[in-house]
Amino acid sequence: MFGLDTTLTVFLIICIVLACFFEFINGFHDTANAVATVIYTNSMKPTVAVIYSGLLNFTGVMFGGIAVAMGIVNLLPMDVLVDSNPYHGIAMILALLLSAIIWNFGTWYFGIPSSSSHTIIGSILGIGLSFYFLPGDYGLSAVNWDKAKDTGLALLLSPLIGFSVAIIVMFLFKRIVKNETIYKEPIPGKKPPIWIRMMLWVTCGLVSFFHGQNDGQKGVGLLMMILIAVLPGQFSLDTSINLQGSSANVRQIENLMVKADTTVLSAKEKKMHTDILNFSKDFETKVAGKFSASEIPLTERFHLRKDLIKITKHSEKIIAGGNLSLSLNEIKKLKSEIKATKKLFEYAPNWVVIMISVCLGLGTMVGWKRIVKTVGEKIGKQHMSYAQGASAEIVASLGIGLASWKGVPVSTTHMLSSGIAGSMVAKKGLKNLQKGTIKTIALTWLLTLPVTIILSGSLFLLFRALL
Repeated sequence: MFGLDTTLTVFLIICIVLACFFEFINGFHDTANAVATVIYTNSMKPTVAVIYSGLLNFTGVMFGGIAVAMGIVNLLPMDVLVDSNPYHGIAMILALLLSAIIWNFGTWYFGIPSSSSHTIIGSILGIGLSFYFLPGDYGLSAVNWDKAKDTGLALLLSPLIGFSVAIIVMFLFKRIVKNETIYKEPIPGKKPPIWIRMMLWVTCGLVSFFHGQNDGQKGVGLLMMILIAVLPGQFSLDTSINLQGSSANVRQIENLMVKADTTVLSAKEKKMHTDILNFSKDFETKVAGKFSASEIPLTERFHLRKDLIKITKHSEKIIAGGNLSLSLNEIKKLKSEIKATKKLFEYAPNWVVIMISVCLGLGTMVGWKRIVKTVGEKIGKQHMSYAQGASAEIVASLGIGLASWKGVPVSTTHMLSSGIAGSMVAKKGLKNLQKGTIKTIALTWLLTLPVTIILSGSLFLLFRALL
């Protein structure tokens, strides 16, 4: 398999199976949030709701692009951490997956709505931080801290936004809709008015679709990390992209950077500017006369990926610094060329996307009852009303959809659970929340990152010593 020896092949298969298992757990762990509202408001039968949600999760992954997936891959700078020993990559991936699965499965078992996003990102950060304890000059380079800050901010704000906006939506409901039925606890076996039922169907579908777009892409990112770590040559570059087109993009970046006045740049920016020109020349020389990455020797493809990462990353940092002496149109052109260049190394094969889609879709259809019960019955002191369910779903679908559009990973669990909590507070204030459940969810939220960081880092150091 890809020229690997038997032991490495077995380890690679184990890692792929674990990534699929994580996404399977993600399906019944996170998607339970989406179906809780339609089930507890009698808007849809449980079996129908779960199948409906599973199919839309599958569709979300298939048509959601890979922006969030690449955000996950870029948290760990693979160009820095991947070395000549493939077993080091195996140790990294095994530790990451096992720590994420242990925490996700444990919180599901106890019926606690917990964020798979926090779990996987904590595990990734644990791997990066553990490099401080290994020989070699990794320093701060073992984690992409700029990306980690953006991701951490999104995960921190998502429950606060979900809680606040749900209160506003409930307020609007009360102002616009005077039908008291939708504010009361659903009567078992009795369906809600058709218009609110349709709204719940649509919003449940949107949450499921956007969950696939966002959380499903995290599985795609995980699988790409595995493939790049173990088989850097085979999966470093997209062989379907025309290399001469990419070379033209790099040449445009180089020309624009040459045009810029370097005297106004900081010392750090000048170093990056020089690196961009050097890496550009190196890339253009190596791909001269070649039209596909398949024509490049396997041993050189990962080095070309490194060149492209340095070119695009440094260019983005110089643009962000605000000292680049180019016109607005030239900066716009530079950003466009950077985006086009990234297509050569920010990609996922179709079989990876399909595999993750299937795992997430199937996971949605099993094991959902534990989380649904917590979301539907234990957040508020009363079962959620039709209006509360609709408010939470509207907030979650909009929040997750916006995050997916921006390529930022957010927590479906936190968006929806906090939305339900906000809708409960909007009805009768904070006294309408079950303090025990809220404390448990909040404690889990606070502990997820430190626990997964310590667990994954410890496992990585252990596996690195053994393999």
